[in-house]
Amino acid sequence: MKVVTIKDVAARAGVSPKTVSRVINGEDHVRAEVREAVQRAVAELDYRPNAFARSLSSSRSYLLGLFIDDPVSGYAADVQHGALLRCRARSYHLVVEPVELSRPEWREQIRGSISSLKLDGAIIAPPVCDEPALVDLFVGAALPHVLMAPSVEAMTSGTVRMDDERAAREMTEHLLAFGHRHIAFVQGPVSHSASARREAGFRAAMAAAGAAVDERAVLRGDFTFRSGMEAGERLLSLKNRPTAIFASNDDMALGVLITAMKCGLAVPEQLSVSGFDDTASSRAAWPQITTIRQPKAEMAAAAVDILTDPRFRRQMGDPDFHLLLPHALIRRGSTGLCPAA
Repeated sequence: MKVVTIKDVAARAGVSPKTVSRVINGEDHVRAEVREAVQRAVAELDYRPNAFARSLSSSRSYLLGLFIDDPVSGYAADVQHGALLRCRARSYHLVVEPVELSRPEWREQIRGSISSLKLDGAIIAPPVCDEPALVDLFVGAALPHVLMAPSVEAMTSGTVRMDDERAAREMTEHLLAFGHRHIAFVQGPVSHSASARREAGFRAAMAAAGAAVDERAVLRGDFTFRSGMEAGERLLSLKNRPTAIFASNDDMALGVLITAMKCGLAVPEQLSVSGFDDTASSRAAWPQITTIRQPKAEMAAAAVDILTDPRFRRQMGDPDFHLLLPHALIRRGSTGLCPAA
């Protein structure tokens, strides 16, 4: 098969190769109709820019880094998928860099990745996006970066996030609408700022409904399946057992669901279970788990869009680079009417 070149794209679009290059690289000052013609020619010819040749002809590597603490989690899989697809569309490549803040040499590892990979930008995922010392390494290296789901916006970074507190409030209201008043909550780890926001949403909805929170039924988990099982065992052994359990992520909700089945409880007839994130585990369970769909892949894709926008390096504080993406409550079979309702 003949290799499609930038000259072929230019001929199809009726422009110069230089203009094609400017469009592919996301540069400014290209008329909308010209940009559309080039993009159409790229799609029709299935043109794939040569990353090595592009990097030789400029000071850029066309390589973005994804820095994340647990690259094999369900959350990470969705983030990587969203980032990879958008990188492909933008003719960039993605490298995934695990971050282990528990290791004393983590700073040297991050510095080594930044210097050796010659990245054009970085996506920093939770919870490591909330480690100031880590973010300072990217600021010090003058490397453009985007924080995913950070606790606060930073003027030196782009940010993409969702409203965790509002989403958790909506999930709690969903359970309250089924007549549940004794609702347990399984917290996430303290290291994740989203954990506190989700708990705040739960408590706000309970307070607004005049439903008391039983503090014995608010337990700490760590976003793992095992911690969900352990929380489920403790909650279902309470003398005054909750009629609904809201776990602040899907892996923990799955742990609660399995524990309920081990205890012989029918879900949702005797116990409602809900989660958060809409990962594969929520869809693989039976009954499937009612959850909050967090736009993980979309947030990762938006982070790539920010990093590949030529304006970002010049206007980091621009509101266009601090995005709030919508969530959705996904109603499935694991929640239903309170047994006493």
